[in-house]
Amino acid sequence: MKKLKLIVSVVFLGLCVSTYAQQANNRPNVIVINADDLGYGDLSCYGATKIHTPNIDKLASEGKLFTDAHSASAVCTPSRYALLTGQYPIRGNAGKGVWGPAPPTSELIIDTEQLTIGDVFKNSGYATSVIGKWHLGFGKGENKWDKPLSPGPNDLGFDYYYGVPIVNSSSPYVYVEDDHVVGADPNDPLVYVGKGKEELVTPITPIPEKASQRSPNRFSGAKAAHKLYNDYTVGKVLAGKAVDWITEKTTAKNKKPFFMYMATTHIHHPFTPGKNFQGKSDAELYGDFVQELDWMVGKVLSALEKQGVADNTLVIFTSDNGAMMNSGGRNAVRAGHKINGDLLGFKFGVWEGGHRVPFIAKWPGKIKPGTVSDQLICNVDMLATFMALTGQSQDKLEHSDSVNVLPALVGSPKENIRKELLLAPRKEKHLSLRKGKWMYIPAKGSGGFTGHKPKQHAWGGPAAVALVGGVNSDIENGKIKEDAPVAQLYNLEEDKYQTTNVYNEFPEVVKEMAAALEAYKH
Repeated sequence: MKKLKLIVSVVFLGLCVSTYAQQANNRPNVIVINADDLGYGDLSCYGATKIHTPNIDKLASEGKLFTDAHSASAVCTPSRYALLTGQYPIRGNAGKGVWGPAPPTSELIIDTEQLTIGDVFKNSGYATSVIGKWHLGFGKGENKWDKPLSPGPNDLGFDYYYGVPIVNSSSPYVYVEDDHVVGADPNDPLVYVGKGKEELVTPITPIPEKASQRSPNRFSGAKAAHKLYNDYTVGKVLAGKAVDWITEKTTAKNKKPFFMYMATTHIHHPFTPGKNFQGKSDAELYGDFVQELDWMVGKVLSALEKQGVADNTLVIFTSDNGAMMNSGGRNAVRAGHKINGDLLGFKFGVWEGGHRVPFIAKWPGKIKPGTVSDQLICNVDMLATFMALTGQSQDKLEHSDSVNVLPALVGSPKENIRKELLLAPRKEKHLSLRKGKWMYIPAKGSGGFTGHKPKQHAWGGPAAVALVGGVNSDIENGKIKEDAPVAQLYNLEEDKYQTTNVYNEFPEVVKEMAAALEAYKH
């Protein structure tokens, strides 16, 4: 049935995907830009008024903007697992699931035998790269950073990797290129010393408290490598590496089509925009950081234009999860900015604000400019979509959670291609199911952060909803009501912002949704 839908869409559009697999000169380049913690309300093309994102807005005006796109998880590492593998995070870790952020000592959490989006393109003759945040671990067993960081991105279908190994709020505060630390010195090795040994660690860039929380360094040594990493220049460095790689691949003697997965650290805390962006938005450092992200996107798009390949490049822009109500987010909210628009909830939680994300696709001549789609899609769908794009057999996806949404990118299907979607928060008991218009959450609350005190870093749940003026029938005075239903059901077709829990009104729907959700766990 999936193949039939694809064939019908392709014929209707006059676009034969298999042609791209056969004619190297016509195969499109593909770039996926995956922002970090960028919320549904953080871009001006999605309604932001305190922040201006002209480059991303232009991408939307020249392509298609999706209003019902999601990350498979509201948490960074499991979301990236889903994007790269086409599997729901519950499948990872030998069936135990991937639920939280990978720690600095994590081994590579993706099996090297597993098919990834990198493999999909490499198998089709593409040059492939990862630029930016990885956060999926390195090596086998505990990673002590005392040997080559392998297996890693290079073992998952990517020819080249350069970026931040974990996240910009966690050590080691260094760059990694392929399987080694940039600036590594065998006479001054990088050593993981753990917590409570501040007197041993290597100094890092000083940042002010208003930049929001950043974990202390847990590594000693590698002084030269640490000096290369400056929080305020990470955006410039990553954008530069992306441009350099595009330039290199488009000027090579034996040119291949290319695929670049660019995972920015923007706009994850700490909020450390470069000097040229500080104070330029109307939403505090948070907004400045978003505007630097927009500049980074602009640099990549300009490189495509300069190299003459923009017309034959599919560019996808999205986020790994919704925005986080950390201190920087709260400052932006107080300045009048809605980080997740009017959606309920935030990063780590399973309410819509945690996983409904911006998603924009541009492909000149294939995607109609200035269009908007309400198709239900997810980052887990990129694997099947890219296999269809490159003319590869879908037979390998028999046990995959990925759905080919290429027809939704290049056309306008009347019905949703994806019928249901499993959505993961931080807490396993809040694993939830979207099915058509219904969203079922088998517990009270969001399953995410619960901070609510002024000095606490990670706000979430009802207290954070109250701060932004959100409305939900289960919440009163910033707390879940004692007599709230034991679980939640929302009709997103009529109630996109989840103002009313209709769990008690539709027992048959609840029964059906609960059974369908339980089936995913076995």
